[in-house]
Parts: sequence; C-alpha cells; structure tokens
Amino acid sequence: MAFHGFDRRDVLKLVGVLSASSMAGSGEVLGETRGQQPADPGRARREQLYRLLGDLPDRRRPVSGRKTAESERDGYVLERWDLDLNGIEGVPAYLARPREAAGRRPAVLFNHSHGGGYTIGKTELIEGRPYLQPVPYAKALTGLGYVALSIDHWVFGERSHATELDTFKAMLWRGQVLWGHMIYDSLKAVDWLVTRADVDPARLATLGMSMGSSMAQYLSALDTRIKVTVDICCLVEYETLLARHSQSKHGVYMYLPGLLKSFSSAEINGLIAPRAHLSLTGLRDELEPAEGVDIIDRELTRVYAGLGRPEHWKIVRYDVGHQETPEGREEALAFLQRFL
Repeated sequence: MAFHGFDRRDVLKLVGVLSASSMAGSGEVLGETRGQQPADPGRARREQLYRLLGDLPDRRRPVSGRKTAESERDGYVLERWDLDLNGIEGVPAYLARPREAAGRRPAVLFNHSHGGGYTIGKTELIEGRPYLQPVPYAKALTGLGYVALSIDHWVFGERSHATELDTFKAMLWRGQVLWGHMIYDSLKAVDWLVTRADVDPARLATLGMSMGSSMAQYLSALDTRIKVTVDICCLVEYETLLARHSQSKHGVYMYLPGLLKSFSSAEINGLIAPRAHLSLTGLRDELEPAEGVDIIDRELTRVYAGLGRPEHWKIVRYDVGHQETPEGREEALAFLQRFL
C-alpha cells in the first residue's frame, strides 16, 4: 500500500507525534472488546507490557487489505495481500489455505525469523529456511486443514527499505521502538485474520522460530485470542543474557527500554497461561542459555499447575544448537492438533 508524498522518515516523524493517549485505549482491545471477552485477571499486566512498546498508532484503528495475486502451490492455495495494518507503510503478506477445505478453519499466524535474511521475511512460510525442516510450514499447516498467514515485518522482505540499525535508531529518537512496531503489526494482523470468512476466530494459534519464536511469545502474552503458542529456539531469560554478557547474540530489534524494571521473560510468558504453550529449545543454542530456560520452565510449570492446566505447558529440549529438529516438527504439529 503506497503512502504517496512521504518517505519512511516522514511517516515515522508523523507517527512520533502520537502520544501515550493513543495507547491508553488499547487495553480494551489487546484481545477483544470488554463486552466480548470474559474477565481477564492478567489485563493490567498486559496493558503495562503494551505501554513498554513505545509510541504506536491507535490500537483500535481499522485494518484493510487488497489481494494482489492468487495461485495454486504444492497442494494449497497461496494468496498474496497488501495489508494496511499501521497507517504508516503497507504490509505485504502471504496467506496459505487448504485447496479443498470449506467453512471456517483454524488459523495460524506464522512469524518469520531473522537470521540476517532481511530480503526473506514472509517467504519463509512458503520456502522455509536452512535451520527449519525441509517441508515449509505453509504445506505442513495447510495439510492439516489450517489457514496460515505470514507478514513481512519492519526491515524484512518487501519492507527492507532501510537497515535494521538505522530504523531502530530513528524510532528511538522519536519515542518509538522497533520491536514495539513489529508487535503492533502482528496484533493488527490478527485483527485482519479474524475478518476472513474462512477463519474460525475461536481457533487461533501462532508459531515461529528464533525472532519468530519471540514474536509468538509476546503476541500471545498480549492477545488472549491466541489459543495455542508454539515457540521454537528463542525461550530466553534476559537476566541470564546479562550475566553471560551475551546481549549481542540477539538483534537490536529485541530490546525494549525499561523492560527489566517490570518484567522478566518468565513473567511475559506467564501471561500466556493457562492457554496452551509448547516450547522447543536447543540445549546447545547460545541464543537461549540452558540455565535461563530452566528458570522459565520452573516458573511456568508452577503457574500452569496453579491454574489447574499443567498439561497446557510443555517444553521439549533437544541436543542441538539453533535449529528445528525432525522430532520438534512432529511435536509442534501434534501440539497444534491437540489444542487447536
């Protein structure tokens, strides 16, 4: 979607005038409106986390999109969309749907990884990455009857107009945060996804590897419409990174000013409970040190047991580095089938 007459610097400057008041009402729509949702005991903490995302467009702004292409691909139908999620720049997206399915289907928001692949983005859904299993998730998910959506996040895919570091710095000067804008687009992608006639809004999941794993965690923590979360190889406790002096293992996009004053990673993930959450980790993955994973596992085991849903939290560790294993892929798909 074009925003004629403005370049990225112009529109970021315009968004910079948004005040915290544009976020204040967002608490009413972190999941759905108050009238549609049961009481949410974690609501205040969700709103607190959302406020750490920096100045953002109004959470309640309408979403829209334009389908630009449709084709059959490897047993499923692939739609190509240009979405208006944020009012700043268009968001290219792929939507994969089963070829023969009818009626409303479960849907998965697939979050692409980083891996320095700035030109890849949403294409990961249909083509995969070397650290994922050979069958792309578009084929695997549609084969189970699910609709799958993936968007290009800021500085990735067709949105790689400027470098990650330049974009991060420009946003920071204006009271904005790159990770906040990425999360906002994911929240709005869910808003768009549930408008589709072929999607069951009561059966939504999110899944991702690496940066996509972090996105799955934050998105599910903030949006109670997500019923199932699968995060692959990025369950990281931040204090463990500090203790190891390993912050540089992660991209600059991930850092939120003041986060550790209010939240640990375990506490963010605790906001997903009691909804179903599977984490797949690598024992030799330097991006998620094992001692930090232990901290999160202990805390989530306690939280889920306390809520009477111990079976909704599952962690499986493999003796590998930063990669998805064949067994992990089987676990992920089985978990979706069980809870979605």
